[in-house]
Amino acid sequence: MSCQPASRRTVLRGAALAGAAGVGVAACSPGEKRPGPATPTAPVELGAPEEVPVGEAKLYRNDRLMVMQPAQGQFKAFSAVCTHGGCILSKIVDGEARCGCHGSRFDPATGKVIDGPANAPLPSVPVRVEGGKLVAGPKA
Repeated sequence: MSCQPASRRTVLRGAALAGAAGVGVAACSPGEKRPGPATPTAPVELGAPEEVPVGEAKLYRNDRLMVMQPAQGQFKAFSAVCTHGGCILSKIVDGEARCGCHGSRFDPATGKVIDGPANAPLPSVPVRVEGGKLVAGPKA
């Protein structure tokens, strides 16, 4: 048996198929990783406080944040970056913030892990109401 090098066409076709398969997998994955710090390094405007119902939490996936309003006018914010694999939390269901990558679940009121594989809580983020909007992160 002799080993012959693959033709240029075969190599290019294989690279194209591998690239397309990777895009398909990424597009269908239940969670996603995004580069950058887990918590904001500058103030982030999130929107109206009324968007977070009392006793509930809301994910701001694009901003990598989760905000909870435990009582009227009181807000808590946490990073929405899972402490296990760095994926952005995918949803809040039945009072639990869930990561779609590996199944970690967190308490939206405390950021604590309910079920792993994550074993570290979500980092807390300062949040306040300024000018009628929720603002998370450090003050400017």
